[in-house]
Amino acid sequence: MKRSQINRAFREASACFARYHWHLPPSPKWDITDFGLGDFDRSGLTLINLATEPEYCEKLMWGRRGQCVVCHTHVRKKEDIICRVGELTIQLWGRRPVPGTPAGTVTVSVDGAPVTLPNGSRLVLKPGSRVTLVPGVWHAFFPSSDECIIGEVSTANDDVNDNVFLDPAVGRFPEIEEDEPALLRLVSE
Repeated sequence: MKRSQINRAFREASACFARYHWHLPPSPKWDITDFGLGDFDRSGLTLINLATEPEYCEKLMWGRRGQCVVCHTHVRKKEDIICRVGELTIQLWGRRPVPGTPAGTVTVSVDGAPVTLPNGSRLVLKPGSRVTLVPGVWHAFFPSSDECIIGEVSTANDDVNDNVFLDPAVGRFPEIEEDEPALLRLVSE
């Protein structure tokens, strides 16, 4: 991922947060990734770690139409994904998505109520709505509006060991090509 892409994502996300009056803490920990796939505009996400404690974590994320958080699950992490601004679509599976296997279902909590859906279903979250994902629920998500602010509250976060990606080519943190001076340093640097 080019440093210029990181800088652009930082500027665009900062502008979006300011437009919607989201105030960040002093010295926030930024995490901007293309998941090692080299195509931030399609497979990318901008995250800010707001709280990282042994028991829990909180993140604020920003994405724009066309970007997707690639399909993954977590080994231990339970998380609430909350649409804060815009519209967010989440695709869900109750087990590892494998073409040609029987459909099956997945049960998640949406705004505190259990919902059972066919595997591969897309759930659309409006501002204020949340979905609770437990370990083993496979998910991918993307803004279905021009831009989206997304919240996450979860059990302790371990980006190195807890993410299991469907595509083995995916890496959690990008390799960075320095093509211009950095406006900020990422959590992975």
